[in-house]
Amino acid sequence: MNNTTIDYADFAEYDRRQRAIECHLIKAFLGGLAVGLIGMLISGNGPAWLGQIYDPYAYLALSLTVGATASGFGWALLTTFLAAVSTLVAAMGAGALRGHDAFDVIGGSAAGLNWTLALLVGLGLLAYTTRRDDGWGDVAAGAVGAALIADVVDRATPGFIDSEQSFWPGPAMAVGLAAVALVLGLRRNARARVRALAMSAVFSGVFTVCLAAFVAGWIPLAV
Repeated sequence: MNNTTIDYADFAEYDRRQRAIECHLIKAFLGGLAVGLIGMLISGNGPAWLGQIYDPYAYLALSLTVGATASGFGWALLTTFLAAVSTLVAAMGAGALRGHDAFDVIGGSAAGLNWTLALLVGLGLLAYTTRRDDGWGDVAAGAVGAALIADVVDRATPGFIDSEQSFWPGPAMAVGLAAVALVLGLRRNARARVRALAMSAVFSGVFTVCLAAFVAGWIPLAV
């Protein structure tokens, strides 16, 4: 008669991993609801600088946190999408109760809503990729920082698409410094941090040039 040895420690470890994934899914969903609802409560009711920092950076921070704490690339995609959708649904629902059009709340249009959702999910996947210790992790960290810096440049530069006069200098400086600190915090050694900061500078510079060309009419795209 064959004797089979069962390693119950493996089953226990598997159970812990499954429970951790389930908890991560629930936290992503509830976190999205909370961020969306708080954003709508703050909108128009609090100080201008608070609304400028909360929207969109609280939403971006949620996606980055969910993606960076996922247990795998597939789970990062799923949980980030879940968090982004719950955030958008909460914000749109709260906006509808206050008499605002759903598309005016997020993105300004159906296309803008889809773009916002894609951006949030993409940032979550980049955040998960920053857990790698190789060059791809440095590129991902640089791209995360560039996304934040490019948004700051867009909002702080007169004549750009989302230009806000009151965003400069206070909120812009705060978010810019936070973006640099985030890039440094995502890497584990000085060499990786230098590479990530260099990639952030390159990516944000390319985006700024392309945005300026678009605003000037050199890139004729329909919006």
